[in-house]
Amino acid sequence: MSLDQSFIGREYPPSAPYEVGREKIREFVAAIGESSPLCTDPEAAKAAGYPDVIAPPTFAVLLSMPAQDILTGDPQLGLDYSRVVHGQQDFVHHRPIRAGDELVTVVHVDDIKTRAGNDFLTVRAEIGTPAGEAVCTAKSMLVARGTAEEGEQA
Repeated sequence: MSLDQSFIGREYPPSAPYEVGREKIREFVAAIGESSPLCTDPEAAKAAGYPDVIAPPTFAVLLSMPAQDILTGDPQLGLDYSRVVHGQQDFVHHRPIRAGDELVTVVHVDDIKTRAGNDFLTVRAEIGTPAGEAVCTAKSMLVARGTAEEGEQA
């Protein structure tokens, strides 16, 4: 069964605040092999004008993907997550994510398309401070393979 088109334009409430810690950044840096001292050395980060170490750009996925659970787990959407592959991911950073940040994520459904028997779900996660400062926009496309009804095309 195809995804429910009425979800296009839907916005979900902000996630619970996530406090970015130095240790979490250090673990992420080690996992991806990042070598910038701005991500690991507080003094280097301060010398570059940051209040603390900064996270690599892809760190934003740690906030955007869990926030999408409210959407992908909604039974009314009709998404069979066992058939999903990650089709695309883009980040637009308004400023670096820094240790000590408290961030919330608001999820938006930007588009749902059907092509060749597959559903394409475009989700935007606006990551920012509880006070409203924009930090990062993360856009992802999830592809649900073989879930669209025959004859449907968008």
